[in-house]
Amino acid sequence: MSKTPPLEIVRDAGWLTIWLNRPETRNALSREMSAALMDTLQEIAADRSIRGVTLRGKGNTFCAGGDLKSFKAIGNGDQTVEEVTTMSREAGELFMAVSTLPQIVVVLIEGAAMAGGLGLACAADIVASTRSAKFALTETMIGIPPAQIAPYVVRRVGATLARRIMLTGMRFQGHQALEFGLLDHVCDDTAGLLAFESEIRGGVMRCAPGANAATKEVLHAVEHMAPDALIDFAAERFTTSLLGTEGREGIASFLEKREPSWAQGH
Repeated sequence: MSKTPPLEIVRDAGWLTIWLNRPETRNALSREMSAALMDTLQEIAADRSIRGVTLRGKGNTFCAGGDLKSFKAIGNGDQTVEEVTTMSREAGELFMAVSTLPQIVVVLIEGAAMAGGLGLACAADIVASTRSAKFALTETMIGIPPAQIAPYVVRRVGATLARRIMLTGMRFQGHQALEFGLLDHVCDDTAGLLAFESEIRGGVMRCAPGANAATKEVLHAVEHMAPDALIDFAAERFTTSLLGTEGREGIASFLEKREPSWAQGH
């Protein structure tokens, strides 16, 4: 019997849907799944024919967090300090890869987004869930910090609320997640999620893929660059885009009152 792959990947024209595919574990992030997701993101990063990515979970749940069975093996002393540190760094690199992917990343949440699953959602560009979906950062309740997740939660909801979520293990549902700013949209069911995703896809397809990639670079630079360096960086990205193929096509299409090439047929 062949082993079920940890991801199921579906391409629809210029959009990729990546399904977390371990429903028997509520899509817990095993190292195998995390590595497969990282490989996929690295493979598509330079492909401008892919305009966006949607992350979803099989089995009517998004992701229950890290794989606690592997954590138990670690706790039993089966791995060295260096190996555990490497595992944590790999998780941080995965969240960063989601956050910095040149394409737009959408997360659709059903069932639950717990611990690392919630961190994965916070690293995305746009997040939606059903009203009944459940959320929590449960790491401190089992004796570990949400270390690699923390920056993305703070970025999403702000430091004050992030402290409450991380330090109390609070549980909340979709409507509260929307109030917190963790979500961009909440709806009643899967049909509502798909309708919202369709709207997002339509908007993304009207935007130039290279311009979106450059915009994401500038957005991330805002968080760490000094003001003068940021001005230079933004000027370079603007100049490269304006003088490039997309910039020329975009200006021409506006003046000629037609759709630009990247939006035609969408």
